[in-house]
Amino acid sequence: MKIPNMTTNHDKEVEDTPLMKQWREVKSKQQDALVFFRVGDFYELFCEDAEKGSKLLGLTLTSRNNGAASRVPLAGVPAKALDGYLERLIGMGQKVAICDQVEDPAVAKGIVKREVTETVTPGTILNDNLLSSKKNNFLVAITEPVQNFVGLASVDLSTGEITAKKLSVLEMQGELGCLDPKEVLLSVSFEKSFAECHSVFQLDEIIPADVRTHRNSHLFEYDSAYEALRSQYKRRDIETLGLKGADNQVVIAIGALLLYLEEIRPQGVLHLKDPRIEEDGITMSLDDMTRRNLELVDALRPGQEEATLISVLDETLTPMGARTLRRWLLKPLLQLEKILERQTGVQELIKSKDLRIRFRAALNQINDLERLAGRLGSNRTTPRGLLALGGSLKKLPYIRDEGTHLESKILRSLVSGMDLMEDVVGLIEVAIDVDAPANLSDGQVIRGGYSRELDELRETRNEAKDLIANLQASERERTGINSLKVGFNKVFGYYLEVTKSNLGKVPQDYIRKQTLANAERYFTPELKEWEERVFVAEDGIVALEISIFKAVRSAVELEVERIQKTAYQVARLDVLSTLAHVADHRGYVMPQVDLDFTLDIKGGRHPVVEVMMPEGSFIPNDLRLEESGRIIILTGPNMAGKSTILRQAGLIVLMAHMGSYVPAESAKIPLVDRIFTRVGASDNLAQAQSTFMLEMTETASIIRNATERSLILLDEIGRGTSTYDGVSIAWAVTEYIHERIGAKTIFATHYHELTELSRILKGVKNMTMEIRESGEEIIFLRFLKEGGSDRSYGIHVARLAGLPKEIIVRSRQLLEKMEEDVSVSSYNQAMPTEPMEAVHPSGRHEPEHRKIIEELRDLDLDSVTPREALNWLFEVRQDMKSDDLN
Repeated sequence: MKIPNMTTNHDKEVEDTPLMKQWREVKSKQQDALVFFRVGDFYELFCEDAEKGSKLLGLTLTSRNNGAASRVPLAGVPAKALDGYLERLIGMGQKVAICDQVEDPAVAKGIVKREVTETVTPGTILNDNLLSSKKNNFLVAITEPVQNFVGLASVDLSTGEITAKKLSVLEMQGELGCLDPKEVLLSVSFEKSFAECHSVFQLDEIIPADVRTHRNSHLFEYDSAYEALRSQYKRRDIETLGLKGADNQVVIAIGALLLYLEEIRPQGVLHLKDPRIEEDGITMSLDDMTRRNLELVDALRPGQEEATLISVLDETLTPMGARTLRRWLLKPLLQLEKILERQTGVQELIKSKDLRIRFRAALNQINDLERLAGRLGSNRTTPRGLLALGGSLKKLPYIRDEGTHLESKILRSLVSGMDLMEDVVGLIEVAIDVDAPANLSDGQVIRGGYSRELDELRETRNEAKDLIANLQASERERTGINSLKVGFNKVFGYYLEVTKSNLGKVPQDYIRKQTLANAERYFTPELKEWEERVFVAEDGIVALEISIFKAVRSAVELEVERIQKTAYQVARLDVLSTLAHVADHRGYVMPQVDLDFTLDIKGGRHPVVEVMMPEGSFIPNDLRLEESGRIIILTGPNMAGKSTILRQAGLIVLMAHMGSYVPAESAKIPLVDRIFTRVGASDNLAQAQSTFMLEMTETASIIRNATERSLILLDEIGRGTSTYDGVSIAWAVTEYIHERIGAKTIFATHYHELTELSRILKGVKNMTMEIRESGEEIIFLRFLKEGGSDRSYGIHVARLAGLPKEIIVRSRQLLEKMEEDVSVSSYNQAMPTEPMEAVHPSGRHEPEHRKIIEELRDLDLDSVTPREALNWLFEVRQDMKSDDLN
């Protein structure tokens, strides 16, 4: 938005008023933000900001006199109601600049000085009212792609945690899905660079336009980033931050975050932790499909949050514990040693139930230490914030005392690593009044006895107030006016009030102050003197309390790093105690996690579904995947529970990698590198992708990224095309996984022809969901057994869904006719009888195909565009047709 220096009136250039000049100067530096401009007891929006704000917030749009420069649009909100309006605007993805009066209007010479004291964006919120206590609020910076790789850094300003990693363009969607950032910082040329990567994803699918913030390219330069890191962390070189050997793109991403925060908060951010570089092989990467299909933190159906895994597991007692649990769930471990370490902590807290109960009782009284530290580091701590911090820290000795005889290494480390911070607790206790108000300006913040000077001022004020309070009785006796009252208001101060009927008794030393309808108000020289003593004392008290509070806050600010480290320990203890609590109450068992290939679950249960059903009604099932049966072809009718089995297997494996117990009688879980799911599909018409195209895209992504240590869960492939195409693709995909990847796979399908694969491929076995037929009725037993099914029972399900009887009868007639014309056995005869490798043994390709194979090997799948790939396939097909004609 262009901000003119002048406005026009009757075609003549005229000057703005001083206030509008001041506003325009501020607005010129905040053109992408709504400027809330403090004027008295209101925050005002002017010009285009007023018009936009009135639409977004439903504010009344008026206008303000701008002197000779005519009138300007105006909308405003009471200063006390600002937080509510901020919450709404931030929820809409808006950026807001708060411009406050930074000097007392009473002593200002000319116009009151104003400055932007805070800029609030969706990714830089610090106000608790605008934050979710159980979720991080991430701001993310991403560098422009270089050879299809980017640097990605994230910061949660409310907690101070900052992490970064290098990843491919294809991995961006998965990482951003885990972080769920509220704002993504990009260079102005990012879109162009991304388009040149020829990603299989559209940018809007990965980073919606409404969360993008663009800045000039200088924010994304290595030298700028290096200096920003040195400045923020006061280091001579960045190697001491653990960034030695870090990729340049990672350093640039971190630097861009710091430079943006410097722009947003020029007063600085003191509580940022040292950056943590995430390395490959530490945590499991979960793509968007897997998170969505397994319903880890978001339900497939909006409004059914109880259907998520986190809703079942989250019995945490502290906000930082809830955020840590979410992080563990979305980033399961890949290191066996770390998994087993967490398991031992959970195991000890299950066995020592009394200890767990005492730990959790103490944890339940601890506030959000991470965000309390964050407010300290950003100079936003209130008196009650300090009291909350002190009260929370006072609970730590109980945890330390209870944990003296712990056996597991992880619990001993967590408890012994808690800094009791007795010095901080002591300072808060002696300095801050236990009944301190929420706002510093409300007074009575500093505890009596902490400052002799403050105590003397309070004593002076109280003595003067006592004298004034006693004045009413003495003046009634002196004047004989029994209805005489001593009162006070903020405008007129202290006064003596006499009703009109008693004016004749008023002494000569009474001086009139105010006339009312039925009374007169007076003061005396004596009252004026005492009033002056009260006012002078109270002004001194306010100034001194503010000074003392800031000194105490500054002293506590110096210990932010200690608070953060203890918050980390408390959060992890909270999560381990929660996993133990849930496991104990729900009958989970400790899985045996190892490096073996075999997955063997006895009596497995879906952790979410069983909670949503009446107790004891969920049917447990066994599941085993091993070398001789690493692929399961799972058949059975709709509604029989195939999708539940798939999700159940994925959730149990994921929970084991969190270090959690799992819902089963016993479980042997091999360490897996990834969990891939393709469960169901819905048309994605907004991106011009049909159901079938979406299925194929998702399947291709799995095939491209899976390894023999992956777990693949497939539910229906090939439904969006003809039956013959669908069966052929499903068959070929299964062959490819068996022969080329070797991953553990469960493939739920209605293509019963795929059960023939168990005769051809030694690693394939058939399983089905058992049902019982009774006349026209079918009963779903939800029991998984070996063998295949040759029927889908679709007509039975249609009848259960309530289709008219005429349609059901006609469907049966048509089905019987089709089964007579094309038997399953005759259809199966058309299927291959040898696996992929046997049909095309290595090294025996016909000469005319070798050129195609060589070209395919040389094809760079990461850089080729979809159009180029289709053109290449068209040319191959034309060549093959020519070969056939010859």
